[in-house]
Amino acid sequence: MTTAPLVVLIGPAGAGKTSVGRALAAQRNVTFRDTDADVAATEGKSVAEIFRESSWAYFRSLEQTAVADALATHEGVLALGGGALTQEANRLALDTYRNNGGTVVYLSVSPEAVAERIGNGEDRPLLFGDPVGKWKDLMAERHPVYSDAANLELDTSGRTAEETADILNERLR
Repeated sequence: MTTAPLVVLIGPAGAGKTSVGRALAAQRNVTFRDTDADVAATEGKSVAEIFRESSWAYFRSLEQTAVADALATHEGVLALGGGALTQEANRLALDTYRNNGGTVVYLSVSPEAVAERIGNGEDRPLLFGDPVGKWKDLMAERHPVYSDAANLELDTSGRTAEETADILNERLR
């Protein structure tokens, strides 16, 4: 029997992947896993600390290992870091998962809603300094990648994590 996540959540920082993922996992009575948390646990420090203290390449290699492991072993709700799909290996692994019947959900969010969620970007290394401006720049690059990788898109703007999870739970039936 092949192990695969129930659903994989992708999208930008501030879209609610972790909070929606936890709420959906609770509704489905399954576990939740976040690849950013996996990387942090492996290194014993936060993602922001890893970015500050090590190279981008080092973080991305840890992330690639975390994504491959989670796609192969996790059976619950899985959230990928916002930049995970910048790596071809992760896109290919997600394509394989989706092509084998897996559900990839792109959680999108408006710039207005994300501004309220990300604050000053202190815990989000790529956004620190000008969080909304940098977020918009990243979205210009990443939106097509997220759209191509997903077989379902759900806008989280103006919704709580629980409301979004309720909608997603219905769509997954």
